[in-house]
Amino acid sequence: MKGFLERSGLQVEDLDQLNIIHVTGTKGKGSTCAFTEQILRNCGLKTGFYSSPHLVQVRERIRINGQPISKELFSKYFWQVYNRLEETKSDDVCSMPAYFRFLTIMAFHVFLQEKVDLAVLEVGIGGAYDCTNIIRKPIVCGVSSLGIDHTAILGDTTEKIAWQKGGIFKPGVPAFTVPQPASPLEVLRNRAQEIGCPLYMCPDLAEYEEEGISLRLGLAGDHQKTNASLALQLAQTWLQQRGCKGFGENKNLNPQIPKAKWPLPLASVFRPSVPMVQGLQHTIWLGRTQVIQRGPISYYIDGAHTNSSIKACVKWFQEMALNEEKAGGGSVVRVLVFNATGERDTAALLKLLQPCHFDYAVFCPNISEVSGVGIADQQNYNVTLENVLTRCLENQKKWNLLMEERSCSDPWGSSLPVDSLIKDSPRGAPLLLAPSSERLLNCNSLVFPCISHALQWATQGRDPDLPSADTSLLHHHPVASSGSVLLQEAAHIQILLTGSLHLVGGALKLLDQSLTE
Repeated sequence: MKGFLERSGLQVEDLDQLNIIHVTGTKGKGSTCAFTEQILRNCGLKTGFYSSPHLVQVRERIRINGQPISKELFSKYFWQVYNRLEETKSDDVCSMPAYFRFLTIMAFHVFLQEKVDLAVLEVGIGGAYDCTNIIRKPIVCGVSSLGIDHTAILGDTTEKIAWQKGGIFKPGVPAFTVPQPASPLEVLRNRAQEIGCPLYMCPDLAEYEEEGISLRLGLAGDHQKTNASLALQLAQTWLQQRGCKGFGENKNLNPQIPKAKWPLPLASVFRPSVPMVQGLQHTIWLGRTQVIQRGPISYYIDGAHTNSSIKACVKWFQEMALNEEKAGGGSVVRVLVFNATGERDTAALLKLLQPCHFDYAVFCPNISEVSGVGIADQQNYNVTLENVLTRCLENQKKWNLLMEERSCSDPWGSSLPVDSLIKDSPRGAPLLLAPSSERLLNCNSLVFPCISHALQWATQGRDPDLPSADTSLLHHHPVASSGSVLLQEAAHIQILLTGSLHLVGGALKLLDQSLTE
């Protein structure tokens, strides 16, 4: 990474000018960064924000003052970095770094050229060996909730993962974390001591609140309270380290807080300033606990993809959906739209989703449309169409097996090749599976070849802003046919999209056309 950085015209020392806030974690690191950036922007500072993955367009990863950089600026800075790397190539080294490394170098270049006051930097994967960890002197570091994810790279236990995440700690640089299980928390504490990093535990969000006045968050879900507390500590520490005053008033710790509860010192509680309060309230982070209302359709969108994040998603969805049911009245149909990628245990994720009592479960790849209409930023060139369709069929089988435990017979006694289940048509049949009459599906699950067809079936033309399909092609499957009647007659349709941020990105491309502009 250092070699590529230097060939692009930058030195590691140059990155010290960016006054970086560096954040890692398994769950919530993106939300924490979003809260932090919004707070500091509200304080009148010019912010840079580097995050991953993007949902619709790659420009989302590099933001100035909360907005993705323009197409013109992206093109300008892309070619500046690309040409420098191309000009300095040799027979001994690769001309170009890998995708994420290139974007990281480009983000550094953009932030320096645009003269931001600070940069909020979200770790890609892990921490110790992540390419964002080339920075030497961040102002402050944060570790959000830890869990199991990316096991092939980071290890298969929370202790191993905690060691990787603690790799962003730097000597003398303050760091903050949130309540963690005892064992990985001990690993973080030991890593901090070895490196010489002062590490603190964030208090509950309620400790910042004045009596009778609750802090309002722009991101829904109880789990966001933990991320907001971490963001407050990161922002306040940055302001103090940079000599800014008057943004947060210290107050006495609540004497009821059990200081011995954690093997770390508890961070000081302060009364958030008005810009901080407003920053928490106005934070937007697409694809995370997001709700889009379209007449009788409610899209609940959350890119949860680990056991812990799916649990949080389920809690959020159940609360929101139940409140909506009570307020609206009439019949409600619930539809799950799901996909998962990588080495994740999808059976475990799907089991966690069952308490939501979905009427239908729909599985599709992270492809917006099968017609080929889309944008290159959402293409995954590391997998084939057959790979992703096979994964969807496997996920459906796992769901059906789980449903079988609830007195639903399993229709899949043997596996069938993908090729034998795909039917050709001018546009590609919207429904992937067309089983013969003797193998009709008994469980209410469906597989579609793209997100567009999945949503078209789930909404039955009742979302005026969603491009419509030839509905005759959606009814040749028994579950699709019977389900369409219920969906058309329901007073309200609740659709939860989850399991993958890439699935969420593909859905948002269809649901919010402004994101493609």
